Formats: sequence, C-alpha cells, structure tokens
Amino acid sequence: MEDEIFAQRTDLSGLSRAVEQIKATLSTIIVGQHDSIDLLIAGILADGHVLIEGVPGVAKTLTAKLIAKSIDAKYSRIQFTPDLMPSDILGTSVFNPKTTEFEFKHGPIFGNIILIDEINRAPAKTQSALFEVMEERQLTMDGTAYKMDEPFIVLATQNPVEHEGTYRLPEAQLDRFLFKIEVKYPTLDEEIAVITQQHNQKTADQLGHVKPVLSAHEIVTLRQVVKNLHVEDKLVVYVAQIVHESRSNKSLYLGGSPRASLAIVNAAKAIAAIKGRDFVTPDDIAYVAAPVLRHRIMLTPDKEMEGVTPDDVIAQIIHKIEVPR
Repeated sequence: MEDEIFAQRTDLSGLSRAVEQIKATLSTIIVGQHDSIDLLIAGILADGHVLIEGVPGVAKTLTAKLIAKSIDAKYSRIQFTPDLMPSDILGTSVFNPKTTEFEFKHGPIFGNIILIDEINRAPAKTQSALFEVMEERQLTMDGTAYKMDEPFIVLATQNPVEHEGTYRLPEAQLDRFLFKIEVKYPTLDEEIAVITQQHNQKTADQLGHVKPVLSAHEIVTLRQVVKNLHVEDKLVVYVAQIVHESRSNKSLYLGGSPRASLAIVNAAKAIAAIKGRDFVTPDDIAYVAAPVLRHRIMLTPDKEMEGVTPDDVIAQIIHKIEVPR
C-alpha cells in the first residue's frame, strides 16, 4: 500500500540520466561549483535565462560554454562592449540589389543557447534590445515579428567588482532572468585540484572531448515533463507568502514581483526533477528562493551601509514564515 502511495506519477528516468551525463561531463573540467551547475541545469529545464556573477577567473564563462556544448543546439557567444549597438545583436535590414528589396539579416541572438559575456558592459540602448526577445522569445524589426526557435536560453556573465566602463542593468531586465548565480572562490582543496588537473592535462583543448548529451528537441520534451510536476496548494501559498513578505520587509526598498513567485515555483519544479522527484517540497522552494530573488529585490540605503546582503534578508524572510507540513 505504501509503495502505491509514494509511487512516481511521472517517469523521470530519462531526465535523470541526462542530468547525470551533463554533470559527469562537466566534472571532468570544472572542480566543485555543484550548486551553480544544478541551478544552470534547472534554469534550462525551467525555460529561464540565467545571470552568472563572479570575479574574473572563477570559470563563469567556461561553465556556461560547457553547458552549451553538452546540448546539441545552435550556440552563439556575444561579447558585450560599450560601443555595441542593438543591430550588432538583433541583426539589420540589408538592401539586396537583385530583388531591389531590403532583407533582414539575422544577428547572433538567433540561436538556442546565447552566451552574453560581461553583459553589464553595454549601454542602456543595447540592453533594451534584449527586453522583448528575453521575455517573449521574439523580436520585432521593421514591423515584422521573428519568433525564436525553441529552446531559447540566455546565459549572461558579469563581474561584480569592476565598475570602469560598466552600466548597471535596468531592473526590468534583471527581472527577466530566472536566476542570478553567484560563483564564489573555490575552497583550498578545490583550488589544489584545479591546479593539479591543469598541470596533468596533456592538451590545450579543454572542450574538445565534450560531446552533446541532449538535443534541442529533447530539451523541449523534458521541459514539458518538468512543467507537469505536482505542487501542492499549501506550497503555492508558501511561495506567495515569501514574495509578499519581501514587499513589506523594512530592510527592502523593492520587493519581488508576481513574476518572482512564478519563477520560484518553476525553478522548484526543475530542482525537484533533478533530484528525481515528481513533486515539490518546501526544501526545494527554500533552495531556489535566494537565486530567484537576490537580483529582484533592493536593499534600503541604511541596510546597504550596514553591510547587509540580499541573501541575508531572504534567509530572514524564509525563517520567519512557517513551513507547511
């Protein structure tokens, strides 16, 4: 009887195999960063864009490239610079003398996995070019709407300590990222392992042996599986309470929007699937709350002066709200 009660309602064996293969591939090159990798995979399964923040040299771009190489889909990399124009990303209309008409030439944003390196280096005009395409998976040029192929994922990196020649991302754009992943320095043991691994490596091509694990079509199929995972009503209330509390918290100038609530639910489903469950638990919600909310909330000036971080406030909010049983 117990086996029937706890039987899986959704077959996650294919998803689990794919996730394990991706992790195994990444572990041959990336040391540690288990949470970052889980969140990146969850972002892809939850159909969300991911912002990766960390100081130079902590393998932000390498990790994103490895994730992209493990999926058999069209990959583009765009290096953001202060002189980058919207047409450099989206594309532009070019006159064709043979047909005497203008033809739209697709820019690098037309792909499945788009890596934007140092996203905060481009000015507001270029950032705004991403608003429509990130939210609606389409862009409008000269009155014509162009749909993005599925899957469409933006993985963006930024450096939190360098401010020369950078521009703060607009709040509306930050809100379009499912996660903000903060990549920390490795531990001493992890750093020793990194040095040893690099020292013993016989070839300069780190990515050469990485083979695709999933196709673009399989990603779309797995997303539908994740979307259908079970979330109890009391957990929906729990998520709403967390986000609602962020709006009335005295430490915050700006709280989470309804988009944040939806993001927590979708992200929690993806994390549950990665862990082999077809239902969401309160622990899944608590796990994704910080990466979903940390870029969507703003501290009051006095709390910033005190050295309080968004993660501190999120942890206080989660501690304050009663966990559903």
